Amino acid sequence: MFPLVYEINTRIWLQKLSIEHNRAVTLGNIPDEEFAFFSSCGFDIVWLMGVWKPSQYSKAIATAHRGLRGAFLQHVTTVTPEDIASSPYSIPSYTVNETLGGETELLTFREKLHACGIKLMLDFVPNHLALDNAFLPEHLEYFIPICREEQCQDPDAGFEYMKGTYLAYGKDPYFEPWTDTLQLNYARKETHKMMTENLFKISSLCDAVRCDVAMLVLKSVFNTTWSTLAGVMEEEFWCNAITAVKLRHPNFLFLAESYWNKEWELQQQGFDYTYDKPFYDYLSNAPGNLEKLSGHLLGNWEYQKHLCRFLENHDEPRAAEKIGLNNKAAALVLLTSPGMHLIHQDQMEGFRKQIPVQLLRQANEASDENLAEFYKKLFLLQERDVFQEGRIEWLNLNAPYKSHCLGFHRYTAKESAYVLANFSGNGIPLEFSHPSLENGALKKLTVLSTQNKNKTSVHYVEKVMKINLAPHEAIVINCMATVAVYKNE
Repeated sequence: MFPLVYEINTRIWLQKLSIEHNRAVTLGNIPDEEFAFFSSCGFDIVWLMGVWKPSQYSKAIATAHRGLRGAFLQHVTTVTPEDIASSPYSIPSYTVNETLGGETELLTFREKLHACGIKLMLDFVPNHLALDNAFLPEHLEYFIPICREEQCQDPDAGFEYMKGTYLAYGKDPYFEPWTDTLQLNYARKETHKMMTENLFKISSLCDAVRCDVAMLVLKSVFNTTWSTLAGVMEEEFWCNAITAVKLRHPNFLFLAESYWNKEWELQQQGFDYTYDKPFYDYLSNAPGNLEKLSGHLLGNWEYQKHLCRFLENHDEPRAAEKIGLNNKAAALVLLTSPGMHLIHQDQMEGFRKQIPVQLLRQANEASDENLAEFYKKLFLLQERDVFQEGRIEWLNLNAPYKSHCLGFHRYTAKESAYVLANFSGNGIPLEFSHPSLENGALKKLTVLSTQNKNKTSVHYVEKVMKINLAPHEAIVINCMATVAVYKNE
């Protein structure tokens, strides 16, 4: 029910494999052990980030950009022009990068994934295209024009495509423009048609798409940001485009990168899953905003089950660095919460250096084998019915005031799981009672702890579960039921 997704920085990955195997590795000749790794972890979807044709303008801008230069040097100590590429989100056309193996090799890779029972996800960027995109100069109408006076007033607003012809840069209204992109004009029906056709093409190559900043092309957001320059967007894009793709490919999945509490709105327009940024923020900011997290996890079930939860991705700092001592506890909470789960390349190994998406070289880091093994235990655990189908409710813990502890219950008719986490630097004694613990209903009690040792300080006495949690420890107590367990109606 809830897919486990693995995000790969494709360009970095192929480069690393080429070095490891002392040969040119492209999408068509990926070593078999990589597919064995995907299968052993239980990944349902592999997301190849950055497979599309690169933009020459974007590479030039990235190479000369002072701010990006600092980010590159933060990651590796020396950088040459050969180490820098275009942004994967500045796309000239939805054509597979020939350097990676092209379309034929991508389809070969997909076939090998399918042989392992795994789906392929690719990127779709609805808000903008590269400066050197395939639709210019024939289709200026797809983009938002800026008059010369506006450009003089704000030189960072747009790109002089031809002498005296200015087009708006792609933009999130809360940030500076993406100066290697052009904003698409969704006030024009022609743009809707063109981008839907791009989705048709993408959906013939993969099984799912991750839609970049999907909320930016909601009618309400687009019109607030662009209607003065572009005209009014009269019809929503997503509901029509998603319906059209699913008529061709009924099982095709849509994942939205979404912010600003637009998740529910995007779900109503047809998205199968939407990013859950609040979950990330509440869990990753030390020592965790557990009060808000508890309220968030108790949201409407139809909303909960369509969320995609994560501790890191290519846009966020590495979890091991940002979350620190609570990283294992956060991983346990992540993979026992309902929803799609997203794991980023090298997250399992505890890498700490975030890679700028324009960089083709990765810093050497030591793998945390202990963390990697723990993740594999969590992957096995989250395959259980109680985590794939079980509802969720918060546990009323008898814990010290402001102890930075949380507890929730996942349950089906036949199984219960109690998730407890201590995000503080002190050992904490916890206890709780629950109707599912009554009448001798439970058997086969198992405990998984972030401490990677047998947890002996768990006791069930007089219908009360008593646990001592070490600093930064989280556990999951799994129980089978001899009778139907309590259900919270």
